[in-house]
Amino acid sequence: MADAPRLTGYLPDDTPPLGKLIAFALQQVIVMFPATVLVAILTKFDISVTIVASGLATLGFLLITGRKIPLYYGSSFSYIAAVAGVVATVEAGALASGAGAAAARELGVRAAQCGIVASGLVSIAAGWLVRVSGRRVINRVLPPVITGSVAIIIGLSLAKAALDMAAGGWTIALVTLLATILFSVYLRGTLGQLPVLFGVLVGYVFALSLGKVDFAPLVQASFFAVPHFTFPVWSSVAVWSIMPIAIATIPESTAHLYQIDLYVNNLARRLGRKNYEIANRLGDNLIGDGAGDMIAGFIGGPAGTNYGENNSLMAITRNFSVPVLMTAALIAIALGFLGKLAGAVSTIPTAVVGGVSIYLFGVIGVQGVALMIAEKVDLFSPRTLAVASTILVIGLGGSVFPNGMIPLGPWKLPAIATAAVFGILLNLFFELFPARPDAAE
Repeated sequence: MADAPRLTGYLPDDTPPLGKLIAFALQQVIVMFPATVLVAILTKFDISVTIVASGLATLGFLLITGRKIPLYYGSSFSYIAAVAGVVATVEAGALASGAGAAAARELGVRAAQCGIVASGLVSIAAGWLVRVSGRRVINRVLPPVITGSVAIIIGLSLAKAALDMAAGGWTIALVTLLATILFSVYLRGTLGQLPVLFGVLVGYVFALSLGKVDFAPLVQASFFAVPHFTFPVWSSVAVWSIMPIAIATIPESTAHLYQIDLYVNNLARRLGRKNYEIANRLGDNLIGDGAGDMIAGFIGGPAGTNYGENNSLMAITRNFSVPVLMTAALIAIALGFLGKLAGAVSTIPTAVVGGVSIYLFGVIGVQGVALMIAEKVDLFSPRTLAVASTILVIGLGGSVFPNGMIPLGPWKLPAIATAAVFGILLNLFFELFPARPDAAE
């Protein structure tokens, strides 16, 4: 009988041979690329800067966590509505003051950067709390009913934006949407991690066949170009609007950490290697996530989080090597200086982006529902219903107002952030003044 094939794999402190190191790193970049670039397109952030920011933030995360946690940082969809609202509000004010269109847009982005940097402080504070008091404190301040409800409004508040983009070419958007859905359902293995990329490619080719692709951005782009880095400007509106969104990414980041812990230690046991106590590093993980947001926000990149797509790729390839992730980060930084790459991405028709966004934004909302189901949230409890219902109505109702800002007398309050803060305060009130056991009967 032939011997069974020997199990191979790379654990966090392993370094593959050079050829495999580069090949594995390129795969990580390919998996990260579609979603990260799509966030830049949707928020009007510079594509090249976004790619560089992803690499720099990943390096920062890996170094801050002592190269003990194999996770890759990419742009998060959770922040899109809040960031887009801030950019639009600040841009409108700048235009009213006589600024040019380009200058007004850049000022809006720089204001949003202030909120992104501030959002990093929320994750860092959460990480510090976990280090000092354990995860129990986070669960009491941010229970699943809050984080799940916030995730729902983040996804569904973007519904109109997706349809507005799709309206530029409904047929193209529909082809892109259906292709992305079919790829996500039927592809398996490594290919199964790239449904967004393949869906966009199908939509792009279809748009090309209809003569709806403008190649001017690609033609005009230089082969090598220094990305247009920008630095934050103070904006209290941006801080109030964007910073609370970090609340929704904390459970996502936590879930990814526990997921990677299971994968790594399963492989370590099968290889007869030591146990890697990754799950015990939740505090370090959140601090690293926050540092990644601050790095990205400081140079002009969108806020982000560690990517489940990259986790799945590592599980499929049994490669959890931190040196591979560091190499991937360096490759991403180098790609950011290729002007033709950004130019090529800019040729993607708006309808293609709209088609894939219909699916992606809906998934964000459904993930909020899935989180509450997985955590067995009691939706028959009056307390839980009060928290969830008010978050949903304030967040979704508020998103209908221009730029997602709720008018309240002389003030304008950001819908998603207001909903999140209201839910947190209401939940804390119930924590301080709990109802009697028979009050709900």
